Amino acid sequence: MTHALTETGPRGSRREPSNRRARPPRRRRVWRWVALSLVLLVLAAGGVGYWLYNDLNGNIKGVDLERAIGDDRPRKLPTSGQNLLVLGSDSRSGANAALGTGDVSGARSDTALVIHVPEGRSKAVAVSIPRDTLVTRPECMAKDGSRLPSKKRVMFNSVYALAGPACVVKTVEQMSGVRMDHFVEIDFAGFKGLVDAIGGVTVTVDQDIHDKSSGLDLTAGTHKLDGTQSLQFVRTRHGIGDGSDLGRIGLQQQFLIALLSEIKQQDLLGSPTKAYKIADRLTQSLTTDSGLASLTKLAEFGRSMNGVDPATMETLMLPVRYDTQDPNRVVAAQPQAGRLWQALRNDTAIPESAKKSPATGGRTP
Repeated sequence: MTHALTETGPRGSRREPSNRRARPPRRRRVWRWVALSLVLLVLAAGGVGYWLYNDLNGNIKGVDLERAIGDDRPRKLPTSGQNLLVLGSDSRSGANAALGTGDVSGARSDTALVIHVPEGRSKAVAVSIPRDTLVTRPECMAKDGSRLPSKKRVMFNSVYALAGPACVVKTVEQMSGVRMDHFVEIDFAGFKGLVDAIGGVTVTVDQDIHDKSSGLDLTAGTHKLDGTQSLQFVRTRHGIGDGSDLGRIGLQQQFLIALLSEIKQQDLLGSPTKAYKIADRLTQSLTTDSGLASLTKLAEFGRSMNGVDPATMETLMLPVRYDTQDPNRVVAAQPQAGRLWQALRNDTAIPESAKKSPATGGRTP
């Protein structure tokens, strides 16, 4: 915030002469010193600074959505805000195998969130898509390069397993009519590493949670979770509600807000070592669309979202009902789901009628 000059300063000091330039804001001065320090560091270290940047930049995996999906996409409206699809991959391979996540082969989109940021970027809404939702998978390219024909009534999280993130983006776009501007995917190991790098995330639960499947064991109250506990927290389903996927969505949304709030409060400028550690842990497990696949592009996108306060983010679940043929699966509930997607497409307020899900998973609606 910029303050106007006053006639006198502390202890009656005189006003600055009008022909002198005002001091630049403190934040700008800090950035100048940081930039100068980085230049000196690079000169002194013989290019080590560039190597570090290039190393982090090379960690990020990018997917060209335009090439992978083609032109079969919803039209981007001029006033539709920004839409980001966030995927949590439950791969059990590589570093993920040591995290106690089970022996299931392959990988699925364990978590899927459509984050909509309206024009002005001062608030946001996150819509969770239950992974057990039955959807129509569009025609895509399979992971082995073969053509994967369209198919009705497939589980949403199976799309990732067969065809990868681009097909998940295409599936979400076709079921919602909302064009995704970007997508970000992070796997189990990256999620755990990010939480550990920032020193943990604080959550409050109003009841004891004991889930032998995920390993989570929490009493009611406030807890600071490390990376392993955080992974258990977002994967817990048997310790809450009716034990279904719907029950844990509330925990995932609660954790998302807590995580974003913690990151926003971190003094990364005052701790270059911590900033590098976080960036290193995160980028090693990050896959994005090609529009975000560099540190520079990620930083620009992050700065554009700086005005969004995580505390004011609205979290919703896609309205669903239990499937009549298989009660262990859900389908989008109409007209609620249609109204929700329409509000996101048009960047308008979401009506209350679009927020109510007939299937709640034992949660309070």
